[in-house]
Amino acid sequence: MALAAAALGLCLTVGRSQADPVYFYRDAEGVIHFRNAPGPGFSTFAPPEPLGSLDDDGAIPRRYPDSGRYDAEISEYAAVFGVERALVKAVIRAESGFNRLAVSNKGARGLMQLMPATARLHEVANVWNPRDNIRGGVRHLRFLIERYRGNLPWALAAYNAGMDRVTQYRGIPPFEETRTYVARVLRFRRQYLRDERLAVR
Repeated sequence: MALAAAALGLCLTVGRSQADPVYFYRDAEGVIHFRNAPGPGFSTFAPPEPLGSLDDDGAIPRRYPDSGRYDAEISEYAAVFGVERALVKAVIRAESGFNRLAVSNKGARGLMQLMPATARLHEVANVWNPRDNIRGGVRHLRFLIERYRGNLPWALAAYNAGMDRVTQYRGIPPFEETRTYVARVLRFRRQYLRDERLAVR
């Protein structure tokens, strides 16, 4: 555990001082492995977001990394499928950090981290193509939101852990990863909604 923490600290130092991405993989025994090149099972390591001034509740940074590169596609498919634009951006940020080549250790790929079965379900021809990936991801979000009758936390939990798990536990599964994921996406969504309100003033 101490070795993993030391490696993580080293990785953070390298990640902040260089532009090259760092990749990690957690094996079956919980040991974290780092490398500076992508590989099977390795995910992109995202260093902690820099803290800026905080909102009134002291919890949400006002400055955070973002990418406007895909705003056109996000806006287009959010409108097509009737999904909140801020929610789409929040999911992309939590899933891949706007890295279109991101791969998880479970095989999820691209900006919205689509699993192969999900990509097939939503007829995504090329998961590495940002436009195709966003279309499939937003369509999947619409499907989940409708399935859970507008219960956004449940829909996000299903996006992360799968519908079977949400059904099994009749709500958000008691997994730390999933609960953290849902909280992060909702927090990011609040940030983007706030930005949209400020933009129209």
